[in-house]
Amino acid sequence: MHEELDAVIVAFDEERGVGTLTLNRPDALNAMNGRMRADIETGLELLEERDAEEEGVAVRAVVIEGAGEKAFCAGADVTGFADASPAAFDAHGLRAAIGEFSAPVVAKIDGYCLGGGLELALACDLRLASESSQLGFPEVDLGLLPGAGGVQYVSRLAGPAFAKELAMTGEHISAERAAGEGIVNHVYDDEAFADETESFVETIASKPPLAVRAIKDSGNVSVEAGLREGRKYDRRIFGTLLETDDHEEGARAFADDEYDPTFVGK
Repeated sequence: MHEELDAVIVAFDEERGVGTLTLNRPDALNAMNGRMRADIETGLELLEERDAEEEGVAVRAVVIEGAGEKAFCAGADVTGFADASPAAFDAHGLRAAIGEFSAPVVAKIDGYCLGGGLELALACDLRLASESSQLGFPEVDLGLLPGAGGVQYVSRLAGPAFAKELAMTGEHISAERAAGEGIVNHVYDDEAFADETESFVETIASKPPLAVRAIKDSGNVSVEAGLREGRKYDRRIFGTLLETDDHEEGARAFADDEYDPTFVGK
């Protein structure tokens, strides 16, 4: 599967079960505009359709990355600021599409990840960054705040004090600092970045997909509805997973080191 939309390239590797959405405005440092937001949502819909065509689970993970060598996404396209209403920059639908997508979505950050680009990465389930990447919220220098929930996301992951510092100063921080504060999962050496991120995603994609999807949902329920509702969800879905073929495969492999399980999402 390979679809070239206006601002995003959508690809799907059937053998690996991994979809890739490439933000494709490299000459603009992959700056976010309305077309790109819509194309990301469309790309996720195309992957969901691909998943629905299969018996079991086709899509094991999705990677969002930026085209070119300079940026994941350097923020919103400021050329549209002057005449646009707040509704033009509303990313609620995009955040919901990522959060509600069945499989885990991984942000592959290489280069600038600023403003709306950082908010996009924070909406993903996991974040991987190259060592030379820079992250930040420069909106304050335009008399604005991160408008797509950036302060909220960082507050949840790293606490409100760091979130306020990041947004109030507008400074770029290193990937290492971002990882130290808890807003990036892993940082890899620039030269090894492609191989390391592929290996990480392969690990996720190799796990029982129904369990991985349930884990994503469990984390989201806990954040959105609180610990009590999260525990209710875990108890309910645990019983469901006990009845799956994937559980039987995993249990057999656990008991027999020489058995190589096949997880298909059933």
